[in-house]
Amino acid sequence: MVILASASPRRQELLKILFDDFTIEPADIDETVRKSIEIEQYPEYLAVKKARHIAEKHTPDDMVIGCDTGVFIDNLMLGKPSDENQAKEMLTLLSGRTHKVITGCCIMHNGRTVSFSKVTEVEFYRLTDEDIEEYIKTGEPMDKAGAYGIQSKGALLVKKINGDYFNVVGLPVAEMKQRIKLL
Repeated sequence: MVILASASPRRQELLKILFDDFTIEPADIDETVRKSIEIEQYPEYLAVKKARHIAEKHTPDDMVIGCDTGVFIDNLMLGKPSDENQAKEMLTLLSGRTHKVITGCCIMHNGRTVSFSKVTEVEFYRLTDEDIEEYIKTGEPMDKAGAYGIQSKGALLVKKINGDYFNVVGLPVAEMKQRIKLL
């Protein structure tokens, strides 16, 4: 059995590219990261923590996949905004600039663990206050790291990307396929 340790509907859709059948079991964990972990390693650290939490409840022959995505700029990790004001702050910070989207992934299967981080650079157009307010009104920013989703209306904010589009959505499916082969 394949188990996705995530409640993200976007990850669930992307995992269908790899597997016809899987179950969803979100990992309800404390997402505190040890101070010794470098900020750009947070997503991979949390992905391992999520996968381990779910794997402990299952047999080793079950495959557990944990993921976490962060948006990074100015040595900050932007998570999901807590309110519209925070979404506006994040989008203003990203406006006209390039940032990194890092998805950490962990696969546990048959007593083996493979984890990795995938980095994609995303450049935003310079956004006006009106652009930002209009996007926030869609409600889309509220459940997404960095306050945007590239797979929907957030695509209108993006000037270009360098790297894996699916990584920005939340699951680098091609890299995941290659890593699964290693198990």
